[in-house]
Amino acid sequence: MDLLQNLNSAQREAVTATEGFVRVIAGAGSGKTRALTHRFAFLVNELGILPGNILCVTFTNKSAAEMRQRIHQLTGDNDTGYINTFHGFCVSILQEDSHAVQYPKSFLVLDNADIDAMLQIIYEERGLTLREMTFSEARNRIEIRKLIKEPEYYRDMIDLSLDVLREKYDQASDPEDIIFYGYLYQEKKCFGLDYNDLIKFSLYVFQQHADLRLKWQQRLEYIMIDEFQDIDALQYQLMQVLCGYHNNLFVVGDPDQTIYTWRGADVKYLLDFDKEFPGTRTILMLDNYRSTPQILAAANSLIRRNRQRVEKDLLSTRPSGAPVWCHFAVSQQEEAQWMAGEMERLHMQGVAYRDMAVLYRAHYVTRAVEEVLLREKIPYTIYSGVQFFGRAEIKDALCYLRMIAYQDDLSFRRVANVPRRNLGRRRMAFLEQYAQEKGCTLYQALRDNLEDPILKGTKGQQFVSLIDTYSTGYGDRPVSEVLSAVLNESGYERMLRTEGSQERLDNLAELKQSIYEYETSCGEESTLEHYLAHVALFTNQDAGGTGDKVKLMTVHAAKGLEFPNVFLCGMNEGIFPSRKVRTRPGMEEERRLAFVALTRAEERLYLSEADGRNLDGSPRYPSRFLLDIDQALLQYTHPPVEGLIQQAQAYIDAESRRLPENSGDRFAAGERVRHTLFGPGTVLDVDLDRGAHVVQFDEMQTPRRISFRARLERL
Repeated sequence: MDLLQNLNSAQREAVTATEGFVRVIAGAGSGKTRALTHRFAFLVNELGILPGNILCVTFTNKSAAEMRQRIHQLTGDNDTGYINTFHGFCVSILQEDSHAVQYPKSFLVLDNADIDAMLQIIYEERGLTLREMTFSEARNRIEIRKLIKEPEYYRDMIDLSLDVLREKYDQASDPEDIIFYGYLYQEKKCFGLDYNDLIKFSLYVFQQHADLRLKWQQRLEYIMIDEFQDIDALQYQLMQVLCGYHNNLFVVGDPDQTIYTWRGADVKYLLDFDKEFPGTRTILMLDNYRSTPQILAAANSLIRRNRQRVEKDLLSTRPSGAPVWCHFAVSQQEEAQWMAGEMERLHMQGVAYRDMAVLYRAHYVTRAVEEVLLREKIPYTIYSGVQFFGRAEIKDALCYLRMIAYQDDLSFRRVANVPRRNLGRRRMAFLEQYAQEKGCTLYQALRDNLEDPILKGTKGQQFVSLIDTYSTGYGDRPVSEVLSAVLNESGYERMLRTEGSQERLDNLAELKQSIYEYETSCGEESTLEHYLAHVALFTNQDAGGTGDKVKLMTVHAAKGLEFPNVFLCGMNEGIFPSRKVRTRPGMEEERRLAFVALTRAEERLYLSEADGRNLDGSPRYPSRFLLDIDQALLQYTHPPVEGLIQQAQAYIDAESRRLPENSGDRFAAGERVRHTLFGPGTVLDVDLDRGAHVVQFDEMQTPRRISFRARLERL
């Protein structure tokens, strides 16, 4: 019973509630992992349950490994049962009972690289190109088809022979059909299963084989599921089957931290758990061991604005701390400078850099932050991403500018064949040899040999024309204008759009914004050469040694982590909340994401936004999430400019009125639809940024963007 000694009353209740259906609403920082691991140990040590009869599901392999280690320390038993993700547990099911689906025990679990390799084979066999559909888009289409349009697809993989699957693939003529049936054929050919297949195949085994279903149900005497707010429909079905014999199901989650609906998570499974399972015992774990009262007061004030939640307030167990600081900056540069100043002040007081974290909604927000941290020599590291000026698309863009100014060999090697101009290894080797013999640059070698037969069929002439045109005329044009033009005319941005790389396009937009700000601040000195010398300082990532560094990461990447000092920047409308939010439920999810960000902080929390204008010229407003917090709970570094709050609130109110309750029906590219006035048509694309389907109507010469709010019917 020593297991119960260091638990609070709610944790103790959760650990000892061993029988029946139990729902634990566990707020951020309330010790839910402690409750889960101690409950597992309690079942083993005090009740004598064998670890192999317990299933504990969590949502990442990392958290499963950490939980396994903790449970081993509590029980001393090397057997820690089934502590796994849903997908990992399904691998266990299928390895044991693979005969039920006519697969070998040594089947392959496919990752995205494997899927792309299969797509490459299909594209080459059937003459498809990335212009018709990128690999990223193809993977998404396959997933949508498996989960929504053809949920019984797995029966083809199980019941049909390889030859019959090949026939379906060979007979397909529509690109989407070719890709889908070609992918199923390739999967069956190598006995491969992707993540969606693992759960579908496991459910099939249980549906078709009552004896195997009963075997697993009887084996799993106790089932525990962590992060239950993130569960999706297939995982929920699997859970229902597995708990159907012993009826011992224990779930832990927080509706206020549901931030993965785009991955299929549905908060209703946690909110309505007691309705689905009558007699459910609900336990609230609200004591927060992470954050000061000031931080929790702000977080509680923010999340109360949401309607779809369980009413609760987190209660701090820590002594009173510093106020929550809020800074309204005049520009992104000044916002970053303020954060750097606060970091230096904390560091002078003895706070290690590694105890500071900068959180943001999207990676492109880091550009101004990184520039300032590098200049101030504050060491930092980026989690789940690379430094802004180290990203491939930023390096490529800067090399195009260097080609215009210097025509240097390093830049030439990087961008001469990006996008592809048929300047591959053989032709580059030819240019290298010529340049060495003549003592000239690679660019000059290309210019001298445009008529040589070896360069026939390349786009070398277009590249030379592009660089020569801008090399002779860039002096009188702003650097930002030159960059925009060369990225467009080179085909570089078109290449990214074809690949579906929206994040990389966002990064290029942020680079253009940074150059514009540089031009504004430098005046006459803002020449191309001056800018390239200026930016070279930021491409040398030599700030700081290893270990003691400020951590930079997105809020999604920070989920489950905690930091003594948190700087949450970019708190502007269109950044956080994202401009991509199109519905009221979507806005509630963004607010939950902001709540997650606030509750990562232990001792100090800094919130900031930057005024100014967006790239399209529209004014920047403070985020509604700053205004959602009771203003008495925030300590402003200086009073907001008179009228700013009122203007921001008026803008937010107008935007909120435009948000529908739901997104309506979404259609995939290629689907046939009917509009009440325009008649029948075909969906060409889905524009998530603008919340619209791009439809080519039969009776119109050009396509139209039709809002998600408009009523389209599937034909």
